[in-house]
Amino acid sequence: MSGLDPEKLTADLIRCPSVTPEEGGALVLLEQVLGDAGFECTRVDRGGVANLFARWGDRGHALTFGFNGHTDVVPVGDIAAWTADPFGAEVRDGIMFGRGATDMKSGVAAFAAAAVDFVTDTPPDGAVILTITGDEEGDALDGTTALLDYMDKADERMSVCLVGEPTCPNEMGEMMKIGRRGSMSAWFTFTGVQGHSAYLHRAKNPVPAMARLMDRMSREVLDEGTEHFDASTVAVVTMDTGNPATNVIPAECRSTVNIRFNDAHSGASLTDWMQGLADQVAEETGIEIGMNVKISGESFITPPGALSALIATSVEAETGHVPEMSTTGGTSDARFVKNHCPVVEFGLVGKTMHQVDENVPVAQIHQLKAIYSRILRDYFA
Repeated sequence: MSGLDPEKLTADLIRCPSVTPEEGGALVLLEQVLGDAGFECTRVDRGGVANLFARWGDRGHALTFGFNGHTDVVPVGDIAAWTADPFGAEVRDGIMFGRGATDMKSGVAAFAAAAVDFVTDTPPDGAVILTITGDEEGDALDGTTALLDYMDKADERMSVCLVGEPTCPNEMGEMMKIGRRGSMSAWFTFTGVQGHSAYLHRAKNPVPAMARLMDRMSREVLDEGTEHFDASTVAVVTMDTGNPATNVIPAECRSTVNIRFNDAHSGASLTDWMQGLADQVAEETGIEIGMNVKISGESFITPPGALSALIATSVEAETGHVPEMSTTGGTSDARFVKNHCPVVEFGLVGKTMHQVDENVPVAQIHQLKAIYSRILRDYFA
C-alpha cells in the first residue's frame, strides 16, 4: 500500500488509551502526522476535552471538503472477558483487535491517510479540513460543538462534510446515513404522601400514577414514519421507588423515558405532549408530577443530492455496493455539523463497536481509505 498506511495509524491510535474524556495521546499523534503533511493544526480544547482542527489549503476557499470524527472511546468494561489487550492493536488472522478499532479510530485513520496522500500527491485548488473530537462518546458538550464554535469565530468553513462513523450493518458499502432521528430523554418525579400500606386513606400513593403515565406514553403511536424516517418510538427505560419495604407506601418514585423521533416532531412539540399527559394524570390522581427534559438532538436530513451522489458513486466503485441512504441508528456528531454545512455519514461495518473484543478486518481499513481517497479526487476534479 502506498502513501500513509491507515493500518499502522489505526494501530497507533488504538494504543492511545483515550477513554472519554482522556486524550490519551491520540490527538497529539494526529497533530504530528497532519502537521508533517502541511496541515495547519489548532488544538481546540474546552471544558477538559481535547479537540483538533486541521486545515490544508486557503481558509475560506469555495471548495472546502471536511471530515469529522472522534478518537475517544467507551470504557473497556470487563477486561477479563477480552481475549486481546484492549489497547494492544493485536492482529490475528487479518483482524485487528482493540477498543476503538471500529468506533472509530479506523475511520479517523482512513480519512487522515486519504487526506494526507491527496494533498501531497495531487494538491487541489481548494481546502481540506479535518475536525476530530475527544468527546463524541461522552456528553458531547465540548467536542464537535467546540470545534464548530471555533470555526465560526475564526471564519473557517466547510462546504460539505463527511462523518466517518461506522454505517454499514453487515458488509462494506451497504449503507450511508443522510440524517438521524432526534433523541430526547425525560425524567419524571411523582410525589405523594408516605404511609402504611394497610391504611391507604392516610397516604397518597405515587406508584399507580407513575404506572398510569408510563403506560399511556408507551402505548401512544406518535406516527407511522415519514418519507426518509422510521416511526418515532417511546421507550420507558426505568421505573424506581427506592422502597425495600412491603408495608410502606413510598412518598416518591421516579421514571425515565427515551424518545427517538423523526421529522414529524420536534423536541419542543414532544415536550408539550409529555407535559400534557403528565398534567392529565396529576389531575386524575392528585399526585404531583415533575418533569425534566434533555434534548440530545433534533431530527435532521441532508436531502439526497450532490454530496450523497458523490459518496454513493465512490462507494460503488470500490465495493460494488450502491449504499442505501438511511436515517437509522442512534445519534452522532452529524447532528451538530448539519447546522454548519451539508453532511453525510459513511464508514465501516459496525458490528463489534462498544463490544468486548471490538475488532476490524484490516482489509476494510485499506478499503475505507480507498473510498475516502476517491471521494476527495472526484470532489475536486
